[in-house]
Amino acid sequence: MKTGYPLSAIATITTPYKQKFAIPRQPNLAEANGQIHFIDGFDNPLMLKGLEKYSHLWLLFIFHETLDRGWKPAVKAPRLGGNSTLGVFASRSTHRPNGIGMSVVKNAGAAINNGHLQLNVSGVDLLDQTPIIDIKPYIGYADSHPDAIDGLAELAPIPSRQVNFTATAQAQLHQVSQRFADIEALIIAVLRQDPRPAYRQSQETDPKIYKVKLYDVDVAWRVINGEVQVLELL
Repeated sequence: MKTGYPLSAIATITTPYKQKFAIPRQPNLAEANGQIHFIDGFDNPLMLKGLEKYSHLWLLFIFHETLDRGWKPAVKAPRLGGNSTLGVFASRSTHRPNGIGMSVVKNAGAAINNGHLQLNVSGVDLLDQTPIIDIKPYIGYADSHPDAIDGLAELAPIPSRQVNFTATAQAQLHQVSQRFADIEALIIAVLRQDPRPAYRQSQETDPKIYKVKLYDVDVAWRVINGEVQVLELL
């Protein structure tokens, strides 16, 4: 039986997420925009003919920054507190036998940008410059299952914390918003999910200052009395 099959990246995606920390755990939990740039040989506009008829798309991609770490049959599950494990095939872990990920994103339309084919999407949860290996239309009647069961949903719901800006951060936000119009909404969407390590999420007050990079902005924040406090935008 043949066990090796070649795969080639067809594109890369540009996103606001410059580091793995704080990327939402699933797509569409934040309205982050992405631009898919096609590699030579895969940049024929005919490849996207008819795609405008679909509101959502599947992106298949490579977990390119974790491939060299290999994989394990059981992985730590953040939604179980970060200490319990699940089988790798019962998880969305990046550490897989084949480092392939999949995300549903919103189709924001194709465009020609500086002579190059580009596909715009939103609701992305991909690291900047992630290699894309395939794009497929999301088909509602086949892909959506309202009766599907998520065995972890009741055990560990995704956090939804209040996000506040200090006066310093608010002033800096006004300046940064001149360059990135969606930065405020993106910060709130990302931080309300409390991206701290799972074992810290039970701490309602955590004096540690965390930083997450969105676009070229380092956002400093901490959790005080159950609320996320944005301290500075650097």
